[in-house]
Amino acid sequence: MSDQPDQHDQPGQSANTGDIADEAVRAELERLRDSIDNIDAAVVHMLAERFKCTQQVGRLKAQHHLPPADPDREARQIVRLRQLAENAKLDPAFAEKFLGFIIAEVIRHHETIAADSGNGRQRAGRIPQP
Repeated sequence: MSDQPDQHDQPGQSANTGDIADEAVRAELERLRDSIDNIDAAVVHMLAERFKCTQQVGRLKAQHHLPPADPDREARQIVRLRQLAENAKLDPAFAEKFLGFIIAEVIRHHETIAADSGNGRQRAGRIPQP
């Protein structure tokens, strides 16, 4: 056996103590990642619910020949979301980009619904796929 420290040892730590620390770190990572996975699942479900509502809005707009986009509402939503982000200690620029992506997707869906409605076709509750 060598008097040289094991490559995994920290100064003042035995290999056994390092293994315990490594296991504690792995357990904490797993706990945090499980939480992240749960949050991701909730985000997906919330987005699905949101898109169900926006599909209804799109059908209503199409039935009444309203434009797919509503720039005034979008601007108000961006201001509102930026404020929510600041209050939640989230980067407002990130929140705005995220909402911008969602709004663009909603408008695309509304355009598809309007086009389908104009052709006499109406999709039954399905979110249009690219």
